[in-house]
Amino acid sequence: MKEEHVSLRPACLADADAIRTLTRAAYAKWVPVVGREPRPMMADYHAAVERHAIDLLFAGATLAALVEMIPAPDYLLIENLAVSPAFQGRGFGRRLLAHTEDQARVRGLGEMRLYTNRLFAENIRLYASAGYAIDHEETWAGGVIVHMRKPIRPTATGDERP
Repeated sequence: MKEEHVSLRPACLADADAIRTLTRAAYAKWVPVVGREPRPMMADYHAAVERHAIDLLFAGATLAALVEMIPAPDYLLIENLAVSPAFQGRGFGRRLLAHTEDQARVRGLGEMRLYTNRLFAENIRLYASAGYAIDHEETWAGGVIVHMRKPIRPTATGDERP
């Protein structure tokens, strides 16, 4: 089987509708689990593209996955990581997790953070297997949000002294 070309690029405003479509498809399986649409399904992606860093992963010419990141002074928050159902199981989620860590290192940040619904057990397993640990849980909108974090080593700048 021929390996498909995978590429990443930053999102632009013209991508907002495609981001919304992919995110809604990726999160649709969780609606029956939580009894409502998860927050990413309701987000304003025109505003998100303007305010956050969103990187798009393409398999060939097809948008397969995306990650939305929000930099903070000392960490990088993953606001949304979504993989199209047609592309799940190919390692794109893990690839995007590694990509976000690279983005944090470039920014000189020493920690990654993310959150997910406690009922999204397969997501929690994925994040834990990638080195994320549960930091705390909070009740929100009738459910429980699991906050996770992972320390990372920033890229050495050459200016560091022992």
